[in-house]
Amino acid sequence: MDKVIKNFQNISYGPAPEDSKEVNSWIKNLKNPNNHFINGKFVKSSSSKKLNIINPSTNKKIATLSIASKKDVNAAVSAAKKAHVKWSKLSSFDRSKYLYALARLIQKNSRFISVLETIDNGKPIRETRDIDIPLVARHFYYHAGWAARNTNNSDNSIGVVGQIIPWNFPLLMLAWKIAPAIALGNTVVLKPAEYTSLTALYFAELCEKAKIPQGVINIITGDGSTGEHITSHKDIKKIAFTGSTEVGKKIIQTNTNPDKKMTMELGGKSPFIVFEDADLDEAVVGAMANKYRNSGQVCVSANRIYVHEKIYDIFSEKLAEKSANLKVSDGRVEGAQIGPLITEKALEKVNDHVKDAVSKGANILTGGSNDNSGKQFYKPTVMTGVNDSMKIYYEETFGPVAPIIKFKTENEVIKMANDTKYGLAGYFYSRDIGKIWRVAEELEYGMIGINAGVISTEVAPFGGIKESGIGREGASEGIDEYLETKYLCFDGINK
Repeated sequence: MDKVIKNFQNISYGPAPEDSKEVNSWIKNLKNPNNHFINGKFVKSSSSKKLNIINPSTNKKIATLSIASKKDVNAAVSAAKKAHVKWSKLSSFDRSKYLYALARLIQKNSRFISVLETIDNGKPIRETRDIDIPLVARHFYYHAGWAARNTNNSDNSIGVVGQIIPWNFPLLMLAWKIAPAIALGNTVVLKPAEYTSLTALYFAELCEKAKIPQGVINIITGDGSTGEHITSHKDIKKIAFTGSTEVGKKIIQTNTNPDKKMTMELGGKSPFIVFEDADLDEAVVGAMANKYRNSGQVCVSANRIYVHEKIYDIFSEKLAEKSANLKVSDGRVEGAQIGPLITEKALEKVNDHVKDAVSKGANILTGGSNDNSGKQFYKPTVMTGVNDSMKIYYEETFGPVAPIIKFKTENEVIKMANDTKYGLAGYFYSRDIGKIWRVAEELEYGMIGINAGVISTEVAPFGGIKESGIGREGASEGIDEYLETKYLCFDGINK
């Protein structure tokens, strides 16, 4: 939390961004371009369909990859199924050594990975270098510990796991899913997001260096059609998906295999509540860290900021002042704090939400338009006078826009905060311990941040309720998602 706060308090924080020359050279000479990592090696795709990777900061194509066909998916699943026989029977201690090796390699190459992630995704290098990639390594270290401690029999693993990850945290989401799966003896077929596949392919190279046994980790690139081949495959025993609620519902509805397990982390519409007794300055700092990480393109980002009427004006002014001073630019530029939105379509959605709100009475305190840094850049925006007649109130904006809503009473704001189909994360600021317990109990969300704007960590269960998902990732709860529970009842041994 302190690291995140410092990132947004001081635009000169951290050293100058790393040179991109080495990364650009790697992209240019990408090992076996257009290919997939199957059974421990890069293999040629059976498909002729291509996928262009675009740098969202420049709108220029930086790589071309393959869209995996059903045949490619079958090959990956077959390799994973075969590998599971030996991997599941490997001692937990031996499995842990492989996870430790991956963690160390990620640390060793963290500067390179950070630059690659920034070029691929667009987010500021201070986020990739100082937050995301260190957390990737921590996930592998943490689950290496779980692997070493797990004394369950080998047949408690599920088998082959199909994993589909989003574009907003490319390598972090990969670690989030792969680490617990392989720690418990499962094998993996993973598809990275079609917009941001490069760090996943670099991770595949690290798997080679770590000498991960063939077939344990398989990574295939592609689009939605590739994802459908994975989710419908009869030999995949579990699906772990992070993405939109709409796609998640489709996966559930089209699943014809009743014994297939699922973990789903879906959309959110997070409330951020500031009560009249809150530490105002801390609440502003927490809102900044929460709202503007990855330019607001975060499923747990504050999408509705509720502020008590007594402090509404001063909070809004403070947030607007700090937001106006954020540096918008290519993520590789020194001091960058706000990068581009992932696509032009994403930018159009943000513009639509802001224009709709203004047409219905909202006031813009700062921002409210495209930034001149490039086609897909949007200015950090603070809006007051937001109400439930506006799109931005109910729909997930996924951009650097902070809509502020006034409230009078505790009961009123709880009712407003719960008025959504989503239930991923909620936040509130208060120094009244009685109020803290009441509000925490009443908010209908899987995760609650209390006087904290950033809550994600490898040691806590991540996930939501209602239409925000199924199951949990991280902590012991996430471990349980990758095991089959077996009850053994003994009797009559000495008869």
